[in-house]
Amino acid sequence: MASKRLMNVTTPPSALFLDNKMGVISTCPPLNSASAADIDTAVANARRAFNGEWGAFTGEQRGVVLNKLADLIEQHTQEIAYFESLCSGTPISFLKSTMPSVVSVFRYYADWTDKYKGDYFPPEDGFCKIVEHTSVGVCAGVTAWNGSLHFLAWKSAPALATGNTVILKPSEKSPLGTLSVANLISKAGFPPGAFQIVAVITRFIWAGDVGASLASHMDIDKISFTGSTGTVRKVQDAATKSNLKRVTYELGGKSPAVVFEDADIERNLFWCTFGITGNSGQVCTATSRLFVQESIAEKFIEATLGADPMSPETQYGPLVDKAQYERVRIYIDDAQKVLSPVVGGDTYSVDDYYVAPTIFLNPPSDAKIYREEIFGPVLCIKTFKTEEQAIALANDTNYGLAGSAYTQDIERALRVSRAIRGGTVGINCTSIASPQVPMGGFKLSGIGRGLGEYALRHYTEPKTIVIK
Repeated sequence: MASKRLMNVTTPPSALFLDNKMGVISTCPPLNSASAADIDTAVANARRAFNGEWGAFTGEQRGVVLNKLADLIEQHTQEIAYFESLCSGTPISFLKSTMPSVVSVFRYYADWTDKYKGDYFPPEDGFCKIVEHTSVGVCAGVTAWNGSLHFLAWKSAPALATGNTVILKPSEKSPLGTLSVANLISKAGFPPGAFQIVAVITRFIWAGDVGASLASHMDIDKISFTGSTGTVRKVQDAATKSNLKRVTYELGGKSPAVVFEDADIERNLFWCTFGITGNSGQVCTATSRLFVQESIAEKFIEATLGADPMSPETQYGPLVDKAQYERVRIYIDDAQKVLSPVVGGDTYSVDDYYVAPTIFLNPPSDAKIYREEIFGPVLCIKTFKTEEQAIALANDTNYGLAGSAYTQDIERALRVSRAIRGGTVGINCTSIASPQVPMGGFKLSGIGRGLGEYALRHYTEPKTIVIK
């Protein structure tokens, strides 16, 4: 739990939602966790639904239940946000403000259910050719703890819209918000087995057992993963050694923000600050590297240092748990052996896992604090002279998830945004996820895309039918 004072506030829901029923763990009730055997049950349920009742749903019918689920999530925003805040530590005000975007993903894909068209090619060679999009089958989704509710929507909605069945595993660090949605699935009209959730909600069971069971299961056709590079290598390996199931994944980032001398400092300061303090820096797209043109560096950096990260606008909260708190502290403490932070660095709250926003100026290019994803409120600032230098600095990373450029010159803005090797680049804002456009990364930041029409491609198989 993010705050030790919250650990016993309420009894968490069951960690199983199988076949439209909340499960009860009989072997070890205090631990309340899914097992490898539960995965087998979930997969059997999902295959039965795919070959049966859910597979018989028309696109229009799938759209109806997806819209109904969106309505129910909207109606239960307070409850869902409460449970998510309880285990992640994210301020409930922030969670409630983001719930409309979760709902919008389900509604967006509900509109796609009867509109994802195939192709037809006339018989110029004597053969008519028809291309249809067919469902992949049983799909698993493994989500990260820093945005559980968003990942719930991103992984399940496109899969369900295209007729697949879904087994979702939320992170063991923040499962309660996702599990509170489970109670709404059957009410929305999904048949048993169409959409199931398996979770670990204790720190005393290794969650890798459940994730490994999904990745290696011989009757799961696809797995979508969000998390760390180290873990995804194990997922990819298990998928390859089992049934060569399809794998897509969205990983980490070390995203750049480039501020040019003509930028509107007052307007852009919010975005640069929010880019590293939003969700306390626990965001894969966090702009943790800030590059400022030398001619305005002093003015912009001074304004950055004067920004109040604890203001209501930043909605700043604790880190998710002790492990993440200690990880961020190690990065900061190690950096301070050779660097002096200009902000933060020594303000911690051990009891509640708070880490004050910390800024380092001009760290060495090989410093861990500069090169590695920290997943905390730690910002590195460097200066640059030319546009070419800024682009080189921005791309000097193994990641490529997101980035941003700040300038009033639209030609330069487009030029730089195209040059930055990232899946999403914001101009005069941070990268923003939207249901209509793809989300994903270059390089070590992932393979495949979530959201938009692009996500539908990962959950369908193109089938060619030739007619003489």
